[in-house]
Formats: sequence, C-alpha cells, structure tokens
Amino acid sequence: MDQKLENKTAIVTGASGGQGAAEARLLAKSGARVILADIQDELGEAVAQSIRDDGGDALYKHLDVSELSNWQHVVQGIADEFGALHILVNNAGIALRTGRIANTSLEDWNRVMAVNLTGPFLGIQTAAPLIRDSGGGAIVNTGSIAGMTGHFATAYSTSKWGIRGITKSAAMELQSWGIRVNTIAPGLVITPLVEGSDDFIDALGDQTPMQRGAQPEEIAAVVLFLVSDDASYITGQDISVDGGFLDFGGYNRVINQVMAQPDQKV
Repeated sequence: MDQKLENKTAIVTGASGGQGAAEARLLAKSGARVILADIQDELGEAVAQSIRDDGGDALYKHLDVSELSNWQHVVQGIADEFGALHILVNNAGIALRTGRIANTSLEDWNRVMAVNLTGPFLGIQTAAPLIRDSGGGAIVNTGSIAGMTGHFATAYSTSKWGIRGITKSAAMELQSWGIRVNTIAPGLVITPLVEGSDDFIDALGDQTPMQRGAQPEEIAAVVLFLVSDDASYITGQDISVDGGFLDFGGYNRVINQVMAQPDQKV
C-alpha cells in the first residue's frame, strides 16, 4: 500500500472496534504511527496488537473523551514520547436511537453530548497546538446523516448537527496553524453500534439507493483521503458517505415504487 502517511503520527478515538478500528488499521497500513484511544481497554489493546502483528506501528491509550484531564494526559504523552502529532480522528460516539424529546432524560442527554460533542471539542482544543507545532496536519470529526437532516433521536441528532458547527469554526480558526478540519457524515454502517437493531438496519437499508449499509473499511477510506495530502485543499466540509441516502434516497424509493406499477401515472 502507498505509504502516504509515512512519518505521521495519528490518534483515533473510539478505536477499540467497528469504524474506529478500521480507521486505525488503514492509517497504520498507510505508514502512520497510530495511537488508538478508547475506554474499552482490553479490546483496544487487542486491536493495537493486531496492527503490530501485521507490521504496523500502533499503541493503545485509555481515553474518556468527555474528560479534559484524560485528553491532556494522552496528548502530553504523545508529545513526550514521539514529539509530534499530525492527525486527529474524532471517531468516538454513542447512539441513543430511542430518545425522543418527550422521553429523553437529562442524564441521557448530557451523556450523549459529553461523548459526541464535548469529546471532539476537547480533542481539538488539546491536540491542535501539538499538531501546529508539528508542522500542521488534519482533523476529521465523525458526524452522521442524522446531523444533516431531520432525525428521530433528539440527543443524537443534536450532537451530530453540533459537530458540523465545531468543524466549520475550527477550520476557520485553525487554518493559520496549517490544520485542515472536515466532517464525515456516514449513513448506515454495519458495526457493533447497530448490532441487534435488525428492523432499523432493514428500514434504513431499504431507503438507501445502494440498498445496503457501508462496511467500516469504506468509511476508513474516506478518512484516509481527508487526512492525507490528497485532500490538501479541502477544509471545513461535510462529506456524506451514505450510499446516496441524503441526496436522492426519498425520490429513489418513490421512482422505484412507481416503476413497479404496470400502469404508472407520472
């Protein structure tokens, strides 16, 4: 594989499984030294070891993204051990798909915001100075199509809409530091986050023009592009990775239903 991230150091949050693990593996295959960060220590260590077994450079660090002291400890450790940081992938997140406005507790609301919104804010705040001092780099925040359209899970959707605001503000503020900031907005991704949600998967897949969910590796490929020099002139953007769901999912389903009729009235 092209070593387009050779001599780069990256941190990926929520990297103990699913999308984050796929991103960490691909960045390592592309030559980066990758710090995997999560609160699931045993799983995270196992993923880091599997990357090393494949010849990559990876290590695991415990990180609760909602805690400023955790971020400060991890970033300072990277500075002390490696002297540089070039890439931050804010991937950690939690879902609350059953949380309608009427039945979302304040505790649930605060937890979703702490992980999904405060986490990336703290990550950017603590990591950006080191990225600047390392010669610049790139930050990718993980949003969702739930942050680009109306959505039924109030806390989750709100947190993902907020990610877009953080991205645009950070991109504007950090461009003078040589740091690009972008958001990826995945649609349905087949990871442990949706495990057991068969009805949700079927319904969302049916509405997606490509008629399937993404594999984590497909999302990771977009992250790799955005953190590499291939995307050197892209910043402040929301990149949908959703199989066509947002742009033409509704009309695609309508036209398929119409064309399935023997005497279409269009």
